[in-house]
Amino acid sequence: MSLPHAILTALLEKPSSGLELTRRFDRSIGYFWSATHQQIYRELGKLEQAGHIRALPSQAPARGQKKEYEVLPAGRAELTDWVRRSEDPKPIRDALLLRLRAAAVVGTEGMEVELRRHLALHQAQLEEYLGMERRQFPPERDARADRLRHLVLRGGIELERFWTAWLTEALAEFDRER
Repeated sequence: MSLPHAILTALLEKPSSGLELTRRFDRSIGYFWSATHQQIYRELGKLEQAGHIRALPSQAPARGQKKEYEVLPAGRAELTDWVRRSEDPKPIRDALLLRLRAAAVVGTEGMEVELRRHLALHQAQLEEYLGMERRQFPPERDARADRLRHLVLRGGIELERFWTAWLTEALAEFDRER
């Protein structure tokens, strides 16, 4: 249910075409709620049918011209209701954790290499997030909306810090066996 809400959020921040939304998902929203180009277009159609968004009238209608969408009052109301809802945290469901548990039973061959690969990926993601933080959130950017967006990015930063620390600890366990 969250993809339509992610799209409504993005469109309230800035009316956009499907292609622009896809690019914005790739640059920001997609770090914590990913969606393919096809999923975004499918949801745009559903949101338009539900009366939550509309295509903005274009200056000069032309075949193949991209539609730009905006959120209608019903869409804003839906997003507001969704923000207010209570939702329990989701349990962690990570294949790497399950594979490490299985390795305790069937043997650890290949696990150390995989843990090192994951560590490198999380370190790279952490560096990317820290770079985004430096570029997008200078100290003078202090509006409430900016602080809330920064808080979301800080959540991503802290998750990457957790994974790098945990993977480092897991690899230390492999080093203990040598």
